[in-house]
Order: sequence, then structure tokens, then C-alpha cells
Amino acid sequence: MTNPRRPRPKTPTPTPPQSSYAIDAQDGERIQKILAHAGLGSRREIETWIEGGEVQINGKPAQLGDRWRPGDVLILRGRVVNLEKRIHAPTRVLVYHKPTGEVVSRRDPDGRPVIFTQLPRLEVGRWIAVGRLDINTQGLLLVTNNGELANRLMHPSREIEREYAVRVLGPVSDAALERLKAGVELEDGPARFETLEPAGGEGANRWYHVTLKEGRNRIVRRLWESQNIAVSRLIRVRFGAILLPARLKARTFAELAGKELDELLMFVDLPTMPKPLKPGRTSHAPRKPHRAGR
Repeated sequence: MTNPRRPRPKTPTPTPPQSSYAIDAQDGERIQKILAHAGLGSRREIETWIEGGEVQINGKPAQLGDRWRPGDVLILRGRVVNLEKRIHAPTRVLVYHKPTGEVVSRRDPDGRPVIFTQLPRLEVGRWIAVGRLDINTQGLLLVTNNGELANRLMHPSREIEREYAVRVLGPVSDAALERLKAGVELEDGPARFETLEPAGGEGANRWYHVTLKEGRNRIVRRLWESQNIAVSRLIRVRFGAILLPARLKARTFAELAGKELDELLMFVDLPTMPKPLKPGRTSHAPRKPHRAGR
């Protein structure tokens, strides 16, 4: 006679990571900064809302430089915002593999697919894209619910390096490559590639890997076009230290966790968050890739 199976002990549900964002109760925090951290928009968007009279604090129109303190009532576009709940939500960062044909926007007047419909729904706050990729560019796109993190990653003063794989059509002279590395004058100012390395190719197509430290609109394509060279394919493969995972298919995402998330926060001088461990574990591995939209 066999012994009945012993029931497995229940594993306690781990407590989710908590935000380490702290606000001085007396001095408070600037409104545009606290709203950005809460994931309600970029600082630039929020400053526009404040200037347009769309933000009120304690019943009065907010001004740039006003500060929010715990207990203050903040109204955005006629709706009360529970900032205390939002600012204590844990920071999340997704690495999304954007395909060509998708727009980095919340909605598109032409009905084209947008990236935000492919992302998991947040209970608190909203996803913010760290920069943009144009509709014909694919590859790595970071999205986060922490607007202050997004702002710091996008700020030109950080000079965060981006790397792209570029396929061009037709021959490219050594002189053109040297000009692209030395710098050329575009309609919105000078620009150049920090590095430019050949990466093979067949027939009329040639691949190159390029890096640069800015994110102006269509900057990679415009640099090549300044030399009358057509770009037939463009893929962003790295943003700072974050690489596009080799097995991450288009329209899927992976979430940063543990050491990777901590390093990203520290890189832009933001505090890391305490992360409780599951029983029997001593470290955190990045989460597996997910199919977007699930």
C-alpha cells in the first residue's frame, strides 16, 4: 500500500518591489518633476500643460516652479490626480523590439499601428517611450513608467550612445565615410558618427555599424543622405549599455530587472529600489521575453 502524497507547502507570495522615491514634506517637489516621475508625461509636455492652465494645485492655477507637497490636491485637465499612489509605484522598464510600420505614438490619425497597444496594461501611471524611432526604423526601444527616468535618459547633456546597424544601397567612397566621422552640416546643425565600422554585405547592399550620442529626428538617415547614400534598412541595436536581445522577436518585449534595472537607474543618478527575494533565492534574473499585447 502506497502512502498518500503529502501536500506541498505553500510558497509565500513575494512582496512587489517598492519605490524608493522620497519627497521632503516641507520643501516638496517641483510639479513638472513629480508629474513626470508619476508617468503622466514628459517634462516638456507637462510644462506645456502648466503654461496652458491645465494644472491646478489646491484650487489655483499652477505656475512653473510651484512645488507639490504630500496632502496637496492636484488637478490635471479637470481630474484629481492621486500623486501619492502614483509616485510609490515601482519603476518598470521594458525593452521593446519595434518593427517597421509601427508608430511611436499613443494614437495615429492615419490609423497606423502604434507601439503602446502592444504593451502590457499598467494599473497605475502610463508607459513613456525613451525617445523615438521613425516608422521605417526597427529595433530597440526603451519604455518606462517613470517619467523622470525617461527624461534623464533622453536629455542631451547625458550624451548616451546609441548604436545602429545600417544597410545602404550602392558603393560608398572612403571620402564619404571620413566626412561622416568628421562631421557634416545638416539643416539643424552639425552632426557626425562617433564610430563607423563596415559589417559586410552582398551585391549592391552594404552593412555598417554606427554610433552617435544624440537622438535628433531621423539623424542617422539624414547623415547618410547628406552624402547622397540611400539607407534601405535601419535597426537600433543598443541604447547606452542596454542591448537588443538576440532572441527578442519583433513586437515582443523583455523587462529589465535586478542588476540591469539598478545599473540603469544609477547611470542617471536615480536611487535603486529594494527588491525582496523569493524564498530560497539570492539573486534576480531578468524576466523572460514576452509576446507583446498579451
